[in-house]
Formats: sequence, C-alpha cells, structure tokens
Amino acid sequence: MFPRRRRVTAGTSTLLLVLGSLTLATAAPAAAAPAPAELCGPGSAINYNRSDFIQPTQITNPWLTLKPGMQFTTTGTVTDVDGVHPHSVVHTVTGLTKVIDGVTTRVLWDRDYQDGQLQESELAFFAQDRRGSVWLFGEYPEEYENGQLLGAPSTFIHGLARAQAGYAMQGSPHRNTPAYVQAYAPNVNFLDCGDVLYKHLRVCVPTGCYDDVMVIDEFNPLDPPSAGQQRKYYSAGTGLIKITAVGGDSQEFMDLVKIRTLSASEINSINNQALAQDERGYQVSKNVYAKTARAQVQVGGGS
Repeated sequence: MFPRRRRVTAGTSTLLLVLGSLTLATAAPAAAAPAPAELCGPGSAINYNRSDFIQPTQITNPWLTLKPGMQFTTTGTVTDVDGVHPHSVVHTVTGLTKVIDGVTTRVLWDRDYQDGQLQESELAFFAQDRRGSVWLFGEYPEEYENGQLLGAPSTFIHGLARAQAGYAMQGSPHRNTPAYVQAYAPNVNFLDCGDVLYKHLRVCVPTGCYDDVMVIDEFNPLDPPSAGQQRKYYSAGTGLIKITAVGGDSQEFMDLVKIRTLSASEINSINNQALAQDERGYQVSKNVYAKTARAQVQVGGGS
C-alpha cells in the first residue's frame, strides 16, 4: 500500500502540504529550497541509480508487497481544528505501469474519503530495485470538494522540477540506522523522511493480530512543530496495518479493516478508471504530469 503523510487540501483540512490557492496547474515553486543532499539527517542522501531497476514492477518486499489486484481498505478518523471526521482510504494495486525516467513503475490507485465524500483520488508510482527497496517515483493526487474536481497542485514526478524519488520501503529496514528520504519535491513543498523506531511488536487491528510489526516514524524536518509526525505500522507479508499521529494540528488514526483480491473483471474496471484519471492528468497538470509517458496496461498483469 501507498505509504504517505497527510497533506492539507483546500476545503477539508487534510494531508501534509499547505498549498495556498488551488489551480489546475502545479503549485508555484517554493523559495529557497534546500539542496537534496542529506535532507532527513546525516546519512540520508538519496542514492538513485536507474540501472538498479532490473525487474522494477515485481514488487516483492515483504513489508510493501504490491501485487496487481490486491485491495486494502483502512478506516479511522482525522481530528482537526473543526472536530473529528470519519476517514477511509481504499488502496488498489492496478495492472498498470508508467515509465518514469526510463524505469517502469507500478501504478497504485488510492481513493480517499472524509465525512463520506471523496476528497482525493491519487495515482502513485512505485518500483523495486535489485536490493529489494521499493521507491516512490511520484504522485498525481486529484483533490475534490463537494464532488467537484479542484485540481492537482500537489503533483510531483521524479526528474521533473527537481523532484527526486526516494524509499517508500527499504529492502532491509532496521532500527538504529539513519533516517531516509521517502520522496522530495521542492516545488510543492514535499519532503517525507522515514525512521525505523520499533520492530517485533504485537498489534491488533480489525483484520487480525500481528506479532512481527515494525513501526516507522515519518516526519518533515522543514515543517514547523505544529505539523506533528505520523507513525506507520507494517507487518511482513501484509504491509501497512495501522497509522497513528504524534503531535500536530491535524491527527490521523487509521486501521486496516479489509483485504481483498479482486476478480479479473474488477481489475479490468479498476484499470479503466485509473487510465481515465491518468488521461485527465494531461489537462489538469499541464506543467508536470503532461510531461510524462501515458500509463499502460501491463501485458500478463505483472503479478
């Protein structure tokens, strides 16, 4: 599933980025962006090498296995200055791929609901390197309010506007290792850092009890303290099972409530809907997304 911190979207008080006014193009460039060397602390430099991606869509990392046709639903609440809101996200691994900087990535499709209404529909792009690390190559998140598309100002793609891919999940995550960059996109003020806090915990959620849970602390060192931090709980072989918050003005608490394997007809329907969003992105995000290759249905499904 798609590991991400919450941004702030207009009209709903969600998610990590404070974006200002929404347009149908990408947000204006941020001033004085830091150099992408060790953004998350000592030892966190991004070491991207295109040649490391030999079979990039075979994403078998046990902490973040992305097999086409898998669908995960998380539910919970978001607490903001205006109260507590029911929140749910449906994460679907599509049968689509998209080539970014010469690397074929797997397309995930997330549908994010708050107070029963769609607030974000996102395509995200992942690939696994030869060491088993899963990289996030970009996101195209459409924002909605009252059923209306507002735009996708948070869009970022590796290699465009100084955005850089980072580790969605390390190949061999361990405690007491340096924090790492999950993705960096200065033009939309996006920086996620991950730090392994705990391993071998027992955690129970609606889908069951897990004895091998790893906790990753996510933070943005460029944010003010009021932004807080998220903690993601992962179980090997399942993936993300729980999200909690530490501090911050907007706090999200989510549990994994459903795991499904979609039928062939359901996968076909998901692929078509995700392709329609991919196509729409060429009009909505003309400055960024329109510069990418179009998504494709992977021959053989890519499982």
